[in-house]
Amino acid sequence: MNGTAAHMKVSDLWKVYGTGIHAVEAVRGVSFELARGEIVAIMGPSGCGKTSLLNCLSGIDSATKGSVLLEGMDPHRMKERERDAFRAEYTGFIFQFYNLVPMLSAAENVELPLLCRGVRPEIARARALDALTQVGLRERERHRPAELSSGQQQRVALARAIVNKPKVVFADEPTGALDSKTTEMVMDLIDHLNRTEGITFVIVTHNPDVAGYAHRTLFMDSGHLISERHSMRKGGISDRGRNSDG
Repeated sequence: MNGTAAHMKVSDLWKVYGTGIHAVEAVRGVSFELARGEIVAIMGPSGCGKTSLLNCLSGIDSATKGSVLLEGMDPHRMKERERDAFRAEYTGFIFQFYNLVPMLSAAENVELPLLCRGVRPEIARARALDALTQVGLRERERHRPAELSSGQQQRVALARAIVNKPKVVFADEPTGALDSKTTEMVMDLIDHLNRTEGITFVIVTHNPDVAGYAHRTLFMDSGHLISERHSMRKGGISDRGRNSDG
């Protein structure tokens, strides 16, 4: 693992939907640790519980039982408002289909999480522009999502995920809607942010090329973690990734 100490510890995590004979055990007794500055990929067949696990890890969804300690704090032991504040401060999230607000510009989409936290508008805008610069889209700050390519929209979503300087960014199939060239560009950017900013990433993916950027790949089936593979990461930002406009 990259990093010297675990800053996320997952212990006997379960997520059950429904009750009685209709209960579905989406996540079943998952335990693992995540190190600072690590990229972890989660793979497995459709319906195996990957997204349910990610949602519980990030605090988007509540766990049925078990614990998720991030920096020694468990969002599942918090009241809803406290958990929302915790997520806003410590985590970022990237969705497969971007989840950008159509009527807002790139800069407005990126600054939105900061404004929701009560950050002063001028500070939020400055940090949003810094984040857009990090993903190579400073010149697109006034463009709305419909005026951007799919790769550019995902880069705006990545800027939004890192604008609060999170401890961990969770990504659910972040390249699932992208072609192979744009996938490489987005993953090179994630790799760069991991290396230069020390941001930890947990990425659900079906794509083995995406998993190739990870330090570890966790394999799931039927709600369980069934195996783990350590890997040699791809190095640096490729010329194709750097020069593509996505």
